[in-house]
Amino acid sequence: MPRTTHLRPAYARLAVQAGAFSTIVDEKGEILLCHRRDVDLWNAPGGRVEPGEAPWDAVVREIREETELDAEVVGLASVSWKPRQNEILFQFVCRIVGGTLAVTEESDDFGYFALDELPARLSPAFRARLDWSQTRHRTILRTDDCPSTRELLDQGHAW
Repeated sequence: MPRTTHLRPAYARLAVQAGAFSTIVDEKGEILLCHRRDVDLWNAPGGRVEPGEAPWDAVVREIREETELDAEVVGLASVSWKPRQNEILFQFVCRIVGGTLAVTEESDDFGYFALDELPARLSPAFRARLDWSQTRHRTILRTDDCPSTRELLDQGHAW
């Protein structure tokens, strides 16, 4: 038993945060983005994975919370390791299966955008993850060592 006691504090320090985000593409090839209420930025629907929650369930929940849409996961676009934040992000390809697109408590605007007409105030991390659109038949694995969106905002980044 003492070994287990010694491992738990070390394990807690090594715990990795997880995020799950969506890539939802309409029939014109445009990507669904939401404008966040908490900060003046656009992003794909998604967010933190809750304790005990599977990342693919988290993205479906987050899509619903941010857009009022019901969705299902159809594939995995990318997995990004963020060593600065000790975080792993899953970018899932999702399909809308119901609901009506609407503003919510988390998002105050939304829209489908062509890849060459993305909003200027788009999360840099999400912009980097859009390379899946060029390689739609394989999952991209990457290390993302750039500052988080929160760090950029704290530094006064103006996009």
